[in-house]
Amino acid sequence: MALQPFSTAVVLSKLEQLSGGSQGMQCPSCQHTDSRVLESRSADIGRSVRRRRECLHCDFRFTTYERVETVPITVVKRNGHREAFNRSKLLHGLLRACEKTGLEPSRLETVVDELELELQGRSGREVASREIGELALQQLAGMSDVAYIRFASVYRQFQSVADFVATLDGLSQQPKAKALAALH
Repeated sequence: MALQPFSTAVVLSKLEQLSGGSQGMQCPSCQHTDSRVLESRSADIGRSVRRRRECLHCDFRFTTYERVETVPITVVKRNGHREAFNRSKLLHGLLRACEKTGLEPSRLETVVDELELELQGRSGREVASREIGELALQQLAGMSDVAYIRFASVYRQFQSVADFVATLDGLSQQPKAKALAALH
């Protein structure tokens, strides 16, 4: 007798049934807690699991994400106030800076994922907002000069044309510095 291959969804569904894991996930349509997993896959650079589910009561399909719980990062603002790191706030700022530049939002989400991963990997739980801004600018420098200038103008609080000119001069020097470093 030959073994029949099982899809991942079938195996996960069976495992959930055996462990009692199919209870508790509330359907957004009818609020019942009985659902089955149709598909599971890695998401967010392997830091979470995306699951497609189907409600056993109303057949509504929905997506859930399972993520490792992390220690919250505290951002120290310029004025000394502290607040929890808000990835959507950073993403919103990057999206605004990248409007009409042709950069895909998914690429910016990856930038925020990598930034958050870097911050989570640090030993300290507090980070200055200035540091987050500089990390974001480093990423934007390689993607779009326009987005870099837009983000820098808000983040660094440009007050005059001279601020723009100084940043543009620094940006135009970066490729030369990288080329010189590559030669040595």
